[in-house]
Parts: sequence; C-alpha cells; structure tokens
Amino acid sequence: MPHLSSPTALCRRHLGWLVTVVTLLGVLLGGCSRPPTLHKLEGAAEGTTYHISWWSEPEVAPEALEKGIDQALQQVDLWISNYRDDSLIERFNRGSSTQWQTLPADVVQLLSIARTVHRESRGCYDPTIAPLFDLWGFRADHFQPPSQSSIEATLAKVGFDHLQLDPTQDRVRKTLPELSVDMSSMGEGYTLWRLRQVLEDAGIHAYLIEFGGDMLARGRKPDGSTWKVAIERPSPARMAVERVFEISAESGVSINTSGTYHHFFDEAGHRYSHILDARTGTPVTHDLVSASVIGSDPRLGDAWATAMLCLGQQAGMAVARAQHLAVLFIQQDGDGKLHESQSPALANSNLVKALP
Repeated sequence: MPHLSSPTALCRRHLGWLVTVVTLLGVLLGGCSRPPTLHKLEGAAEGTTYHISWWSEPEVAPEALEKGIDQALQQVDLWISNYRDDSLIERFNRGSSTQWQTLPADVVQLLSIARTVHRESRGCYDPTIAPLFDLWGFRADHFQPPSQSSIEATLAKVGFDHLQLDPTQDRVRKTLPELSVDMSSMGEGYTLWRLRQVLEDAGIHAYLIEFGGDMLARGRKPDGSTWKVAIERPSPARMAVERVFEISAESGVSINTSGTYHHFFDEAGHRYSHILDARTGTPVTHDLVSASVIGSDPRLGDAWATAMLCLGQQAGMAVARAQHLAVLFIQQDGDGKLHESQSPALANSNLVKALP
C-alpha cells in the first residue's frame, strides 16, 4: 500500500514493538465467570504497522470491526498521503490556483491544528517545508548539503502563512501558487484519531491502539489492570526501552513520540538531522534526540512532538510551560549519554505515571 510517512515520520516506524500489553489472566471472577476476551488486531498501512487491543461487554463482531478499520485506513491514505499522486492533498499541491478549494472537514481541521502549532512554536513547525527535504536530499536518501543561495531560493517557496483556512466552509487557499503541504507530521496522530472513532462507533470504550509507534489508550484491561506502554530509547544502534508509562486516566490518553535518531546523515564529521527548522531552512543542531507529548488529542500531540524536536529542549520547555503541554524530553550529550527532563505538566500529570 502506498505510504503516508515522509522523513519527518520515518524515525517513529520502529517504535511499535515497544508497546507492552499484559496478557489477559485466566482467572475466574466470582468463582463462576471469566472476564471478557481481550481481542487483538494488527496489520500494515501507510508504510508502517498497527496493533490494536480491545474488549467490550456488549458483543462486537471482530470481522465487522476489522472492515471498518480497513476502510478508515484507506480513507486516511487517500486524503492526506503525500506519496499518492491521486490523494486529495497531492492534487491540491500540484495545482497552482490561488482560489478557494473545498477539502474534507477533517483535513481542514488538521490544517487548523497545524496553524496553531506553527504560531505557538514561533514558526519552527511548518508543514510546508517539503521542498527543503528535497533540497537537502532527505526524501530520496541522497544527502547533499546545499548552498546558502539554494536554501534562500527554496525558502521563498515555503511558509505556512501562505495558506489561508476557512473552517466554517471547509475550504483552503494558497496565496503562493507553488506552495505544497506535507501532512506526514500529523499522519500517525490523525490515523489514531480515526481508529478511535471506528472503535467507539462500534461501542468499544476500552482499547489500546498503536500506530507507527504513537499510542492511544482508553479504559482498562478486562481484569481491571491498567495499560502500560513504553517509549523507545533514542539509539540508532539497537532498540531498547527508555521509559515505561502506566496509563492512569481512563478517559483517553495519547502518547506521540518523535526523534532524530533513525534518519540522519554524517558529512565531514558533522551529523545532520532530518528535522529542519523552517525559519532557517537548515537541520537543527541542538542535542534533543527525542520528544514525547502526552495528552488527549493524538493529532495535536503528533504536531507538537515534531515541533519540540525543532525547538530543542530549552525553547521547547518554555513553550511547553506556556501551553501546559506534558512533554518528556531526551537529550544526548557529547559522550553519548542520555538525559531526561519533564515539563511541569508531565511531572504533575494525572494522565500517566512514569514507572521506575
């Protein structure tokens, strides 16, 4: 299946194996009945994988649920995949019209969320930077540091401020004909949002969804115990667990992680991350290698996770404080040692509990 992920999202594809779902215990409740069955679904879509664990007291047909999930995944792919020439967003990108164009309400809402994160990150987060990925060679994995003049010329084709939104009529317009929008920095988060809709429309209110390493959990397991999920240690050499979180809140918790450690280039003794600062047109140079945003809306969390990586720990922490965002920052010093820090909202969060 054509995939949604761009270099912005590639670093998260390897996270799915870390989801820790404790197997249902075969104990008797009240001595005569068993707890409901914990169902599991998994598959591949949009260039990554997904895993879903769910249960429900009212009977739900797994076959019908799986069909609904497949339909949702196909629609997400058709609407916002930048790797499909026939997707709605790519047709919008190819057009040079500066007139208003109608898009699905979900897509306009995603762009509205992106606009908020763009503004509050002081322009560091910008979904229109695809031309810069091409210029630096990250999209084709053919790295080539460009000249400053080339960067400046490409920046003239970039800028989220050149995109106008009208959510009341589900329409958008670009004031720069060559402007293009890359939705990959919100792709996993939006997919989680859609999968949650499918589950809850089916009457399922206890589940753990993992898609491309991002997670969304609600309720508890059938035996009453909490869901537990893991954040990957930011190391390109091997996969390991950095931090395990217990999901405390039962109303719905999302965890979106972005990192610099799976997609980078080394050139002349310098490491270039695929995270680009839209304000300068160049890769970030700070020591933040992973950022996880915990909240209730995976679409917003996905965008903010990328924004935090662009901002770095110091500026990111300041924004997290101002926006009351629960963020886990992981930095890597010159000796390769990792250092964690938490925003105040995470340290005082009632959504998750960090386990030793």
